[in-house]
Amino acid sequence: MGVGGKFWELLKPYARFEGFDFLRDKKVAIDLSFWIVQQETALKNQALNPHLRLTFFRTVNLFSKFGVFPVFVLDGTPSPLKSQARMVRFFRFSGIDTSTSNVAEEGVSKERNSAFKKCVNDCVELLELLGMPVLKANGEAEALCAQLNRDGHVDACITADSDAFLFGATCVIKSLRPNSKEPFECYNISDIEAGLGLKRKHLIAVSLLVGNDHDLNGVQGIGLDKALRLVRGFSEDEIFDKLYEIGKGHVPLFQGEIRCAGDAIPCSDESSPKAKQSHCSFCGHPGSKKAHFKSCCEYCITDSNDGCLKKSQGFKCNCSSSGISDVLNSDCVPSFIAEYFMVSEYQVRKDKDKKKHENWWINVCNLISMETKFPNDEIIEMYMCNNHGEFTEEGPLLEWGDPKTDLLVDFLAYHQSWQPSYIRQRMLPMLSTLYLRELARNPNKTLLVGQYEFHSIQRVKIRYGHQYYEVKWKKAISNELSCAVPVEQSNMLEEEFVEVGDEPIGLLDDSIEPQIHVDGCWILTDENPELVHSAFPEEALKFRQEKELKDMKRRKTSTPRSEGSFEMSESSKPQGVQLSITEFYRTTKTPSQAKLGEDLVKQSSSPGVGSSKQKRKVSGSKLSKAVRRRLLFG
Repeated sequence: MGVGGKFWELLKPYARFEGFDFLRDKKVAIDLSFWIVQQETALKNQALNPHLRLTFFRTVNLFSKFGVFPVFVLDGTPSPLKSQARMVRFFRFSGIDTSTSNVAEEGVSKERNSAFKKCVNDCVELLELLGMPVLKANGEAEALCAQLNRDGHVDACITADSDAFLFGATCVIKSLRPNSKEPFECYNISDIEAGLGLKRKHLIAVSLLVGNDHDLNGVQGIGLDKALRLVRGFSEDEIFDKLYEIGKGHVPLFQGEIRCAGDAIPCSDESSPKAKQSHCSFCGHPGSKKAHFKSCCEYCITDSNDGCLKKSQGFKCNCSSSGISDVLNSDCVPSFIAEYFMVSEYQVRKDKDKKKHENWWINVCNLISMETKFPNDEIIEMYMCNNHGEFTEEGPLLEWGDPKTDLLVDFLAYHQSWQPSYIRQRMLPMLSTLYLRELARNPNKTLLVGQYEFHSIQRVKIRYGHQYYEVKWKKAISNELSCAVPVEQSNMLEEEFVEVGDEPIGLLDDSIEPQIHVDGCWILTDENPELVHSAFPEEALKFRQEKELKDMKRRKTSTPRSEGSFEMSESSKPQGVQLSITEFYRTTKTPSQAKLGEDLVKQSSSPGVGSSKQKRKVSGSKLSKAVRRRLLFG
């Protein structure tokens, strides 16, 4: 959850959607609890152990497809405030009135339920078998993710808790969309500070007013718009002190105009329109034209009783109901007097707006002063704390090891009932990525998973706007029993891609399906071009040169040809090949039209009674106008 009051919608305009290579070769801290909750919600009752299934696929995907070095963070023991808020949220979702239910501050269960703890333990065991580093926070997992990001140990955080910014995170990735050109929805604190004009302490103050994970209610009667307008009135250094003063009942001095944060209080300087008295269209004075025809108005002074005088062009009435601006714009008022009164009118409107803002300010401060123990010191200290994990003097231990393939196969075969060949196939992208990285550092390593050697680069594949190299690996050992994919599973792997029949593919299933051929003992994998260039520079350079030559030949052969070159006989065109639309019309329609034209010429040249009918038939054919003229008139 994080900060209440639809805080993510406030930050949405400052989101950046980054491409595939945004996190390549970068370290990212991941809130594992958020993943588990998200997976259980998306695939509940649809797959066997969805937390294990999607943690496996996502980890392999991040590591191989995006080149990320993930660091997983676990929740520690939550604070009493967090446990109490969690229980209040449970009561609300269950339809229980929390006002009549006594949620004791002491004795609240601090640990999660046993089912969730089991899911966490299963995922930790899986991640350790994959060789991923796992850290445990003292309290909130997003707090430790933010600390790692702030201290420079990782480059970004993956979490949906918006209070990561309150803990000091500088780059937060809210969601992943692997099957798109811009898969990362990223938020940078620099963009948020520049757009909203709020620093970290301002965001903490907003969370205290609208509610957060430790205090769901916040201040009654204050929403996100009011909170933003209030905190913008103070600097970052004084915001907490001012909140303490307001909480004690002291209303700080109103400091000028307040910037609008929404539509709570209108901030325009336009005064409300005043009702004006109707004026006669004939003389221009107050009253109606009908009444002035009966008797002269008091403003028109005439010697006779002929009625009012017709107003001159550009006439403006000087009565009070016309407004001070109409009077000042008249020609009879000197310019310095008009300027004086115009300034006075502007000052009156400004004073009214200031009074309106002062009343709003006092009302908001009164709402805050009605809250007990505001602001909560424990929540402020929790957000401002800089020690959310137990590290050594050198910092957190972040090491990525090789996957324990045999143990991992046994683990997933037991928990997910997957075939060993299926598990090894899904692990292959991760193993090939590790192999290429290790080969770039140590050229002596020659075999992938100890059995396959690099053969060639087949082609360039583009998936969601991102390029991959399709790399061919050839088996170096002739013993069939040592193949990574068992021979007895060859029937399952005869197709180009393999799917698990009893496992539905959900929205979050981002599995990678490599192409595996068993008969020839070779495999095809999709690899990042930079990794291939660093691991096999000579082969990559040769492939690039060959590709450039092929492109040049293709460009030469694709030059426009003469019209006669497109005419192909049936013998020159292989049977069973579908013709393009241009070739089809050239080979079928044009000869038939030519034959029809010859017949028409013969008919037009032969005399007879039916010549007029033939001419009408020719003119009604589907030939062009020029052809019909030549055929009919020679």
